[in-house]
Amino acid sequence: MTNRVFFGQTVLEAGQSSSQAGLPFFFVGTEHLSSTSNVHPQAAASGDGYDLLFLVSLAPVLVAFLVLILRAFLAIPYRPRWLRRFVNEQVDDPKSLTDGEVTKARPNLPNALLALAVFGFITQVLAIVLGVQDLTPVSRVVAWAVAVLLLVIDRPRTAPVSILVISSGLFLSQLIWSYYDNHARSLIDLLRGFEILAALLSISFILCMPLRAPDLPTDGISPTFEKPDHRLRSPEDNLTLWQFMSVSWMSPLISVGSNRQLNSEDVWKLGFEFQHRLLHEKFRELSGSVVRRLLAANGVDLLILLILGTVEAISKLAEPILLQQLLRAMEDGLAPRSKAVTFALLSLVVRLVACQSSVFSLWFSRRSYERSRGEMITMLYEKTLSRRIIGELAVSDKSTPSGDDLNDALPGSDMPLEVSEVRPKKAQGPMRAIGRFLKFNFWPSPANKQPQQPASIGKIYNLMRNDVYEVAQRFWEFPSVVRVPLSLILSVVLVWKLIGWPCLFGVLTVAVAQSINAIVTRVLLRYERKRRVATDQKLKKTTQYVSAIRHLRWYGWQDVWLEQIMQARQQELRLFIVTGLLRALINFFNFLASDMFPVAAFYAYTILAGKPLRINIAFPALQLFNMLENNLQAIPQLITVLLNAKIAVDRIEDFMGEPDKDDAMGRSHLRGRQEIKLQNASFKWPGTSHQVLENLSLEFPVGLNVVCGKVAAGKTALLQALLGELEWQRGQVTLPNDSVGYCAQMPWLQSMNIKENILFTSPYEEGRYRKVLEACALTPDLAAFKDGDLTNIGENGTGLSGGQKARVALARAVYSPAKILFLDDPLSALDHQTAEMIVHKCLCGPLTEARIVVLVTHRTALCKHLAKQVVEVSEGRARVLDPDAVSVIELSNVVSSDSTDTVKQDPRDEDDEAGKPDKFMEDEKRVHGGVKAAVYWEYVKAGKLRWWAVFIAIVALHRLVGVGETWLLKAWGEAYDVPQERAASGLFGDLPSPEVNVRPWLLGFSLLAITQAAVWGIWQCFMIVITYTAGRRMFMNVMKRVSHATFRFYDVTPVGRLMNRLTSDIGTVDGDITSQFQYIAYLVIAWVSSVVIIASVTPVFLVFSLSLTALFVLIFRRFLPTSQSLRRLEMVSLSPLMSNFGALLDGLATVRAFRAQSSFQDRLIAVTDAFQGMDHFYWSLQAWLMYRFDALSAISTFLLTLLALYTGVSPGLTAFVLIAASNFVSHTHRLCKSYGQLQMDFVSVERVVELLHLEQEPPGPVDPPAWWPSSNGDIVFEDVTIRYAPHLEPSLSNISLRIPAGSITALLGRTGSGKSTLALSLLAITNLPPSFPPKVKPETGRILIDNIDISTVNTQTLRNRI
Repeated sequence: MTNRVFFGQTVLEAGQSSSQAGLPFFFVGTEHLSSTSNVHPQAAASGDGYDLLFLVSLAPVLVAFLVLILRAFLAIPYRPRWLRRFVNEQVDDPKSLTDGEVTKARPNLPNALLALAVFGFITQVLAIVLGVQDLTPVSRVVAWAVAVLLLVIDRPRTAPVSILVISSGLFLSQLIWSYYDNHARSLIDLLRGFEILAALLSISFILCMPLRAPDLPTDGISPTFEKPDHRLRSPEDNLTLWQFMSVSWMSPLISVGSNRQLNSEDVWKLGFEFQHRLLHEKFRELSGSVVRRLLAANGVDLLILLILGTVEAISKLAEPILLQQLLRAMEDGLAPRSKAVTFALLSLVVRLVACQSSVFSLWFSRRSYERSRGEMITMLYEKTLSRRIIGELAVSDKSTPSGDDLNDALPGSDMPLEVSEVRPKKAQGPMRAIGRFLKFNFWPSPANKQPQQPASIGKIYNLMRNDVYEVAQRFWEFPSVVRVPLSLILSVVLVWKLIGWPCLFGVLTVAVAQSINAIVTRVLLRYERKRRVATDQKLKKTTQYVSAIRHLRWYGWQDVWLEQIMQARQQELRLFIVTGLLRALINFFNFLASDMFPVAAFYAYTILAGKPLRINIAFPALQLFNMLENNLQAIPQLITVLLNAKIAVDRIEDFMGEPDKDDAMGRSHLRGRQEIKLQNASFKWPGTSHQVLENLSLEFPVGLNVVCGKVAAGKTALLQALLGELEWQRGQVTLPNDSVGYCAQMPWLQSMNIKENILFTSPYEEGRYRKVLEACALTPDLAAFKDGDLTNIGENGTGLSGGQKARVALARAVYSPAKILFLDDPLSALDHQTAEMIVHKCLCGPLTEARIVVLVTHRTALCKHLAKQVVEVSEGRARVLDPDAVSVIELSNVVSSDSTDTVKQDPRDEDDEAGKPDKFMEDEKRVHGGVKAAVYWEYVKAGKLRWWAVFIAIVALHRLVGVGETWLLKAWGEAYDVPQERAASGLFGDLPSPEVNVRPWLLGFSLLAITQAAVWGIWQCFMIVITYTAGRRMFMNVMKRVSHATFRFYDVTPVGRLMNRLTSDIGTVDGDITSQFQYIAYLVIAWVSSVVIIASVTPVFLVFSLSLTALFVLIFRRFLPTSQSLRRLEMVSLSPLMSNFGALLDGLATVRAFRAQSSFQDRLIAVTDAFQGMDHFYWSLQAWLMYRFDALSAISTFLLTLLALYTGVSPGLTAFVLIAASNFVSHTHRLCKSYGQLQMDFVSVERVVELLHLEQEPPGPVDPPAWWPSSNGDIVFEDVTIRYAPHLEPSLSNISLRIPAGSITALLGRTGSGKSTLALSLLAITNLPPSFPPKVKPETGRILIDNIDISTVNTQTLRNRI
């Protein structure tokens, strides 16, 4: 066959035009018009051609009436919400325009348009007066009258698109009619020339008019063609129509990107209609389901896309029709050359219309895609802020991990780490297994449906990164909703007109294949749901692992958890293979039906109908079959992607339907009064049935209230209940409806400087801020830091000791204006002196006067005599103790090991002299220039060379079978001209003449078709194997490298950045990069073959074609650097978006206590703007390239046509070369775009490969004996100096001490003095300068455990045994 659907694109054989992919150039129903006689055009156009000219004459008035109808519709006062613009830029205060710059209006342009319309109206009135005997002047008079009417009524100051459409219709129709009217009437011709000039000038003036109202202020908008500035909005907000159509406003950004690597400061802010602040507010006002809200928000864009899809489909259909007329004119020896030139010019116009429609379609579809994606991201984040914390996110009061149980929560994490239990499956017979499979997939029982589980952190990541994209992608692909059905109808009509009823046999094969695919699709959707659940589980485990990687490394548990992640990954990949094979099966049936379609149709045509299958029927039929098959196959594919989107929508709807934190149930909210009161109140953790607090009757007065109790007694749960995080069961709760200064048991800090953490959402007050620092004992610590309170810290306070983190979190709560403070054990990580000072200066000082302070603590001896009330919590119940009557001994009975500070401290515990880097978190690195060859080689190696070799061989075999099939069809058609028993000599010379016996030909054609389909199916399977192998190996290698990286990497790399690479970039690796490889290889072969064909005919074509290639490459080289920079910036800007979700989930209780949801929503909107901005301008750049490539392709084809017409080449050879040249232009175009897309996809692979080269922690050369360390071994520090990073000051200097075997040693010191550093040095986790040996060890001295230097011991063994 000559046409195949090849990964979503049409593959063309040499000798076939790209515009003929759907319609043969030599088959069109309308007869061509003869212009050789000097009769009236209506007479000359007798027959089928008259209908064409009649439509041309009526076109202006039809366009005018359509414009009037649309104008009347838009004037209706009430329209459905989805037909109104979602966001409008308006001026709130018209007087403010005097203070800001406004667009300089051009009042002369509307007047000039009106004058031109009146002039055109007069010319056609004169034409009627002069007695032109046709309907053309009447039609034009009406059209010009409508234009005059609209201009008088509207007096447009912005580009009037309606007048542009009318003027364009008048211009084209007059141009066509003027060609066919050959009467020598000078005055009439002069009037026509004047009208053409008036229409052309009207078009030019409209193109120069702005799209934005001139009375809107322009300050804050970047001027067009000036250097980009990130502080200004995109020039899109203030363009002329021509600048918008040609995407020329991107030129400044392209110029910067061509000279150097782009930075975020070089990219504009998003335009007004794309900014998520307004989009989010408007989207919140909508009601209904998610889909209904999205349709209402993007209805106008979808309507525009429907119109553009129709225009694009008609334009594509008109191209081959005009090409047929062109070739017929060339074959007609009596026709003048100007006739062929006219059709060539019309083809150029149609191609340019299709080009412009494609650019508009891309812009509006991208707008609906970006806005719907942004609306869903902000919606999910807002839901995350308000949803009830259920299940694994619930905070446990038990924070101390047990080394014997992996299921205990690790320090620093609110999420329990889960280890999957593998349960053996019961054996079952093959028939029973088949029955269970069919029942599950085709006759599911409602009872089999699993109950809906609350979204885990992995699912939330997956919703944001994958499901949102799946839904938004459907808005991008919305034009296919029009193109596919319309093309299907037209293709059916044309196939029937060519071969008649035998085509129904071919349609039947496609119908059977689609019926089978409907069943397979149902199975696919079920496994697709399971695959997404598996992805959720993998992301959940990966997120937990990355968040707790330091702690896992301390305990030597990383390999155990890595195995759990790889099991989850294997389950995901197993389902990936299943869904991939099901998709391949669907595609195989489509491809088999595509091959059997002509077999069945030709069988009916030759055997049943008894007609000869000649060349002029076979090849046009194949092209039409391909068009029909593609559209028949596109329908179920369209349904499949919509069903996939429905799965994603259902998952989003399930998440949005989860219960919110309910502050109203059982509560009395008081504004302006400070009262906290519980009356017989009971609570439970959300998602559980067990009550954690029962029958509480408490009242907290103003002043210090101490809450004490044993471990896991319910102290933290009491604070969570007062915050509304627990699920209320019964009783009454009275709380002020104000913010609460909350200090969590595990301090939650953000990756910013200390000052910003303390201020949080409160305004800065110098005096109060200094008092808080002093009261929280932070002044000495800040004095030791190089940058003071501007010192940046990592996520969750990385870079601070446990005591420093606790005091910063305490300072945040105390600095807040809240009248209520809930402090969950902030004293546990502090030394006695510091804790005592904080109790007196902070908790009982002037900063807490007139405030209710609820302090959970085990160190009651420090504060019981200062407390207004002491509450003891025991087994979920509480009682008030009398501070005067209770003894210190009684209180001390509730003190537990939680009061020790070593449990909660971070390994980054540094001494008072430690210096700090200016920026704690390192900026994400971006590679400059193109993707290196080494990155491609890494991916090829990951897929295994032997699989690639087999894959290439299969592709070559498929190509060979396809050529054989085409050659057989050629020989079959030519054999009818050989009236003998055997056909002529050749590859198929042994076959009989088809006039004698056609069955052998039909059988051979069938065998080749089935073979090609089978080879294609094997090809798809090997693609799945390569993708699976590459994805599995790269993910496994990346996780191993991350698991054994230096601890410094975890300090300076945010979790969100790492998760971005492990989700988004790995998702790209799991995608269809393999198909991009083979498609580019095919295009290279096709391009070379086109050049060979052109060169074999005439050198003139070759020189011109190579010149066009150079021009294509020149444009592409200007495009590529900027596109690569924007793509990398897009991937980098996605990391803060992931980090915001992760940070919110970690500190959600703190955020809600401070009533800081709006602040965090604003931050999310800002990072979404940044991320979407890079994506928006990347695709705007794609539109820039598309416009120039498509326009250049259209112009190139037109010039090649003129070259063929004027070089004296024979008509047949000219047609052959024109088709080859069109193929050449198309292949050059697609090769550049495909290579660019491959480069963009491999940016993700490049980012994954960077993780494969992370610096690793050396494992250590010595494996100690099994008995080491013994019970008699001492721990000895010999002159040890330790630092965390080369640029930091030593944390411990010249430490020498001995810890005797079997002894209990107390390590004392002020917070931040280095206690945790000394303890953790026994695990060899500190980093060293590059000048030191690769094994991690102290900078000077050594540490001995049982007489073995631990710097030489295998680190995994060391951490498992210590």
